[in-house]
Amino acid sequence: MIENVFGNRAVVETLETMVRDKRMSQTLLLSGPEGVGKATLARRFAAALLPNTESIDKDDLGSEDNRELLVDREKWTSEKRSDDPLFFSTHSDFVTFPPDGPLRQLSIQQMRLLKQKAQFGPLKGPWRVFLIDHIDRANEQAANSLLKTLEEPPPYLILILTAENAYDLLPTIRSRAVQLTLGALSDAEMKQFVKARGLDRSEQRIALASGCPGLAVSLDLDVYEKRRTAMLALLRVASGQGGMEGWAKFSESIGASKSEKLEGYLKVLYMLLEDLLVLHEGGSKIRNIDLERELRALSNVISFEWIRKAVGKTDELVDLARRSIQKGIALDAFAVGMRRAG
Repeated sequence: MIENVFGNRAVVETLETMVRDKRMSQTLLLSGPEGVGKATLARRFAAALLPNTESIDKDDLGSEDNRELLVDREKWTSEKRSDDPLFFSTHSDFVTFPPDGPLRQLSIQQMRLLKQKAQFGPLKGPWRVFLIDHIDRANEQAANSLLKTLEEPPPYLILILTAENAYDLLPTIRSRAVQLTLGALSDAEMKQFVKARGLDRSEQRIALASGCPGLAVSLDLDVYEKRRTAMLALLRVASGQGGMEGWAKFSESIGASKSEKLEGYLKVLYMLLEDLLVLHEGGSKIRNIDLERELRALSNVISFEWIRKAVGKTDELVDLARRSIQKGIALDAFAVGMRRAG
């Protein structure tokens, strides 16, 4: 009944049983890694419940039109976004509330709008389905506002929440939802997915995605490799294996770019640090398979404690990035701090 879903068969069968037996939980919490398919599964589940569902996939945040809309809204003032809370609803009985703005957060205005829309019954069929994507990005006010709807949802309303880590949510939210955890797809499942989508550079995409089909689709490999070159240069300097002059040209270029955000570079940095940890501890299955030689050489001159500190400093940069810090200066500080630590 739930079609075109790759992997996580046990979760899919649980949802199919709900549909078949007509014993619905009105609040579902789908958790799992970014890009594993939580929102996709929510749309497929809604398609099994609602009539005339051809338009539901137009709510996909990964579609080109929706990506452009999200980027455009980042330029809006906070007042303008508050006056026009973001939601998608290409199907009359399916509504998506995604993170919004430069910090990609769910706002209290969106949750108030959800409460208003929840008062209206379905136009077709017995159900309305609301997808609250990335509920873990709701601020405290928004989360508390949502609680009021979770406590007494109308009998026709199904709420589907998604989060990377369910335990980042308020216990009161978790306690009101049936929790279903999605895991990374196997290599065989990823190969099937990549083949079905006709994606290029399939081996590299599968390795980098680490079992998350959404990431395999969304990766712009040219942009990724450009950022990876910069972050590898940063790690060489930070580990004492290169001089600051080798990093300076990247720092200047990153700092001068107005279109690229620091978060994009930090995601790549996390992936490189993950590979260094795997190699340092004797593993072999890394994500950046084409850089194994360079990463293995680097892993031989650093310690586990160095990697732990580097991850901690990257966490700090993620927090600082939300305050519009200078990108180049922030990465320079990372390099200098880790070089001293080494």
